[in-house]
Amino acid sequence: MAYILLVLTVLFWAGNFVLARSLVDLLPPVSMASMRWSLAFILLLPFVYSRLWRDRLLLIKHWKIIGLLSAFGVAAFNTSVYLGVQHTTATNGALLQSFIPIMVLILCVIFYKEKISTRQLLGVCFSFVGVLMIIAKGQLGMLLAFSLNQGDVWILVSVSCWTIYSVLLRYKPTQLDGLSFLAASIFIGNLMLYPLVYWELQYVDINSFTLNWEIGTAVMYLAIFPSLLAYFFWNRAVAEVGAAKASLFIHLLPVFGTLLATLLLGETMQLFHWIGIILIFIGIYLAIITDILRRSKSV
Repeated sequence: MAYILLVLTVLFWAGNFVLARSLVDLLPPVSMASMRWSLAFILLLPFVYSRLWRDRLLLIKHWKIIGLLSAFGVAAFNTSVYLGVQHTTATNGALLQSFIPIMVLILCVIFYKEKISTRQLLGVCFSFVGVLMIIAKGQLGMLLAFSLNQGDVWILVSVSCWTIYSVLLRYKPTQLDGLSFLAASIFIGNLMLYPLVYWELQYVDINSFTLNWEIGTAVMYLAIFPSLLAYFFWNRAVAEVGAAKASLFIHLLPVFGTLLATLLLGETMQLFHWIGIILIFIGIYLAIITDILRRSKSV
């Protein structure tokens, strides 16, 4: 079940990336992030109010770790992504995001002394090569020509934030209800964004941004799928399989991005797409097969 949740999470994030790129000229980045989280909290509150009241003492007791997770996972991660896509290409963004599994793996080994199997290392390598194959369109020259710009730096900030968030999730109180944690994280993270929104609006021509059905529908998607559902699914999956295995599924981002472009934009799947997708799935299979076999034997 955890692996299904991870696949859905990455699918929702792929949509988030595509929409963020399409809204570059329609909404300022920090305001976009704040609108997304504000709406997500409003939609979630009627279903979680009683749980929040029940868990209030736990939330107060563990305010430090919840505050840290809110800062890195809610406030900083998505805002950095939205700032990044203002100035970089989808190719650069996807390539840099694909470093998350590697960074999570390294941190888990350094700080938590996690044992990484040969299969898992091979899995990370296979899937990463698959990502490179798709992004470079099978041409080594595209990778050699890669260079960083202002947007890429923001994407790297988002990669670091999500890595830290994923690794710190192990400190989330196990007795705390998942929806209570999600609602509290959204509320606290969004509070951190409000001063930045105020600052942003001092330097942005508000009259150049008009709300319409297109923007409203996009923000609704951002609030429901990559916010509420994706975060809840990710938190559940990380608690079950660990950050290292869960983060490997982020390599599916370019796969889903390619499939969405084919379905929605009429783009054509080419040979390098299929080779990349096969390599990514081989990598994920290698990384999780040991875990699946162990679970099946214990049943």
